[in-house]
Amino acid sequence: MYPPELVKPMQDELENVGFVSLHSAQEVEEALKKEGTTLVVVNSVCGCAAGTCRPGAIASLKFDKKPTNLVTVFAGVDAEATAKARENMIPFPPSSPSIALFKDGVLVHMLERHHIEGRPAEVIASNLAGAYEEYC
Repeated sequence: MYPPELVKPMQDELENVGFVSLHSAQEVEEALKKEGTTLVVVNSVCGCAAGTCRPGAIASLKFDKKPTNLVTVFAGVDAEATAKARENMIPFPPSSPSIALFKDGVLVHMLERHHIEGRPAEVIASNLAGAYEEYC
């Protein structure tokens, strides 16, 4: 587990644009039951989360179509919430960071760490925008 003062700015980066941080398995279950589309960002303290994942997810919200609900769990901090989110991302293996799009509780699009690491935020945003066009 990481100290709260270390992760707070990383959580705030997403919360400041409308993401809701989830801290329990029940909160994840409730979020995924909501109608419409739900974007789940598995946040992380790693450099690719800071350099491309969070900026890419945020930039993706500037397009016309966007998810109905925005939520995030923090790997290494919110263990219960992260485990429940990842359970819903099967068959994809756990990875941090990662970004998943659900439609009416069904996983429809997934970006794993290897899709994020080493790619510019603009590429992440464009990938997500394509998914929003199809599902949102």
